[in-house]
Amino acid sequence: MPTNIPLEPLIALIAGILILTVPRLLSWIVGIYLIIIGLLGIFGR
Repeated sequence: MPTNIPLEPLIALIAGILILTVPRLLSWIVGIYLIIIGLLGIFGR
């Protein structure tokens, strides 16, 4: 069992599940995802 799971694929998986269950959340999920990825890119891991 891996103990070091990359953050981006996990976020993408959660966002995909939420988009499939509640499609009107698409714009919010995409916006939050892009903000998180941007912050990770700026500040590193």
